[in-house]
Amino acid sequence: MHVSPAFIDELHQSETQLQTCRRLTGLYETDTQPVSFMKTMCKVSDIEMLCLLPLDLTTTHNAYLGTNEQVAQLVQKDSDLFIGFASVDPHRSDAVDVVRHAFLNLHLSGLVLHPSQQRFYPNEELCGALYEVCEEFNKPIIFHAGMSARPNTLSKYAHPLLFEEVACAYPHLRICLSGFAWPWVREVCMLMLKYKNVYTDTALLYFDNPKEFYHQSFCIDIGAHWIDRSLRHQIMFGSDEPRLEQRRMIEAIYNMDWRERTKQMIFRENALDFLNGGGFYD
Repeated sequence: MHVSPAFIDELHQSETQLQTCRRLTGLYETDTQPVSFMKTMCKVSDIEMLCLLPLDLTTTHNAYLGTNEQVAQLVQKDSDLFIGFASVDPHRSDAVDVVRHAFLNLHLSGLVLHPSQQRFYPNEELCGALYEVCEEFNKPIIFHAGMSARPNTLSKYAHPLLFEEVACAYPHLRICLSGFAWPWVREVCMLMLKYKNVYTDTALLYFDNPKEFYHQSFCIDIGAHWIDRSLRHQIMFGSDEPRLEQRRMIEAIYNMDWRERTKQMIFRENALDFLNGGGFYD
């Protein structure tokens, strides 16, 4: 889960577009990489597929971090590697039409929204129609939640408690609060315990290294057994590639003191349930 398409060679961006992507993500030295390299990295890391998460920043920056059409083209060419999500700026007057087109004609698998960078609150009235479309098509939503390392992003838009109204009002809408909405890890655990349509992923922006940061976040900041005993059905592997290193994060999860069954669910099965609407429990 959780890979940005903005730095993929096959998007064929101009140098100006690439510089815009660097500026908006804060990845100022990041270069593009071809799909062939991504396939090699996935093979080395034992990753089956990648979820591409573009971002529509039309009204805030007059820019895109990958368009829905570009993502659809990448998926069409490498459907064995990529799962494509759509994005839309909720402030657009045609936002609902954009999402419908993405699901009906581009065959994308869900919607991704970034409240901090797109400057909206997830419980705002303007979002309701988008949530209804996702429910209608049985498509999930991934929210960039909690702190974002991107420039000029305000965490006030992405506090996990703002998503409770969404989870409650749309019980059939599967939502993922990415990166455990760090630093509000306990609040995300509360939401997952209360609402079975709330998921999260492991794309936490770590300070030092994944092993130590995961231990702090998953064994100290919350109960050491909360994930393994109570929340393991609602957690997915995510990496926020290219900002974070997939392979080191995978190794850190394998080293966690969790049951092997829990790790299997985090690495694969929960993502399939999230994408396809499977059951919450074994």
